[in-house]
Amino acid sequence: MTTCFGYTRVSTAKQGEGVSLEVQKEEITRYAEKHGLTISRWFEEKETAAKSGRPVFNAIMRDLNNHKADGLIVHKIDRSARNFRDWAKIGELSDQGVAIHFVTESLDFQSRGGRLTADIQAVIASDYIRNLREEAKKGLRGRLKQGLYPFRAPIGYLDQGRGKAKIPDPEKAPLIQEMFDLYRTGNHGIRSLHAEMSARGLRNHSGGVLSRHGIETILSNPFYTGIIRIKVTGDTYDGIHEPLISISLFQRVQEMKAGKCGKKTTRHMHTYRGLFKCGLCSLAMIAERQKGHVYYRCHTPDCPTKGIREETIEQAALAEFERSTIRPKPFAELVDVLEAWKVGRQDQHDEAASLKMQLGKLEARLDNLMDALIEGLIDKEAYSRKKAGLNFDIRRIKESQKDSAGIEAEHIYLEKFLELVKNLAPLYQIANRQEKRLFVSLATSNRTVVSKSACFEPSNWLGAAQSILADPVGAPYRPTSRTYPDTLLRQLDTLVETLREPTVKELVVQLSDIMGRHNGAAK
Repeated sequence: MTTCFGYTRVSTAKQGEGVSLEVQKEEITRYAEKHGLTISRWFEEKETAAKSGRPVFNAIMRDLNNHKADGLIVHKIDRSARNFRDWAKIGELSDQGVAIHFVTESLDFQSRGGRLTADIQAVIASDYIRNLREEAKKGLRGRLKQGLYPFRAPIGYLDQGRGKAKIPDPEKAPLIQEMFDLYRTGNHGIRSLHAEMSARGLRNHSGGVLSRHGIETILSNPFYTGIIRIKVTGDTYDGIHEPLISISLFQRVQEMKAGKCGKKTTRHMHTYRGLFKCGLCSLAMIAERQKGHVYYRCHTPDCPTKGIREETIEQAALAEFERSTIRPKPFAELVDVLEAWKVGRQDQHDEAASLKMQLGKLEARLDNLMDALIEGLIDKEAYSRKKAGLNFDIRRIKESQKDSAGIEAEHIYLEKFLELVKNLAPLYQIANRQEKRLFVSLATSNRTVVSKSACFEPSNWLGAAQSILADPVGAPYRPTSRTYPDTLLRQLDTLVETLREPTVKELVVQLSDIMGRHNGAAK
């Protein structure tokens, strides 16, 4: 009695849900009965045969080499192998005397002619897969060039079907934005961020809790900025989907992950940890809790600076912010100065035109880069790397164009900023611990402790605001309307330049949130 293994295969688990496996099994059974063969064992697999390494196929090869059956019956040649390595294994079995049967191909595998015919059909099957792979890649590249992401939507987005851009998930997209904002503050590492986002309800596609690796993957994916990056090739494309975060925020997070922005993890969430140094030995003041109070101590032996309580630092910061307070009447006069500044800015160079010129140069560099690749001056790896950098720069310029919507927008933003600075001290008082830390971090510099006193200087933006407040606003210095000292107008120019810094924009957003929360509580 001749015993054989029966082998059925489909390429994917989804195909396995159909009738293909059953049809193959029925055909193999009829073939065995017709030729007097006995099926001793069935093997079923749902894996592509384009690549070697199929576990079930390898188990068959191992058992046949150990003489656990006399032969193998497969429905068709392309069901057995679509790559030359696996086909060679089948040929070796035949050379060892194992009978190889193909139900739909009427050929004698043991004869030279039959073996040649089978080899030709195996080559055709392998070439079919290669052609299919190339056509699939061509289709994917076409979608990517259109700005479409032809794969499953990342967490925070929803699929809309073929040929349509991903759209933000109304439930998960806000949580993704919160994740980036939380990591940017420096108050979280991956471990604590994982716990925080799990508590807030962020889940993966199957509804389970995200892993820490999943958190890192999200933080490293530029898809959330509107840029599609193919990890395998390194190629990048401009997506047409709606971004969830800005380029500047994404780059800030990458710097944090790379360890370029200070400490990422901490065990104790003391408010001013890592912000102050000893004024005598220039070493960090270490925060520690003793008897219900937090102290910042210099641990250098024999240093006269021993420690300062957190409450003392808080009072010193509040006093610094109170120096920026603007009374209602001077603020109204300052608004008039802003109107004069706006008129004076009309004759200056148009920032939008400058950004447009920069964008044109970057796009020209991108074209030149493609020419260099075509002419063989650079390799594909260098091209992908440089293209990714240029795409980030182009995206940043485009974001700047949105931020710089003209003099009117700058005027509104400056007025809003001064309104916030006017309330800096009371806002600091109602802020929570993390917000107070952000205030001190962004609003002050050169923070030291000498003896039992906290010393710091205002940051550039706050110093610029204070310099304007230090000048008497009053009435115009000439009897003509809207005429103000050139010095004051130049100071406003300096302040606007300072306000374009990303960290200052962070603070303005934070202040607005706190002010909104405060006004809501008051109501």
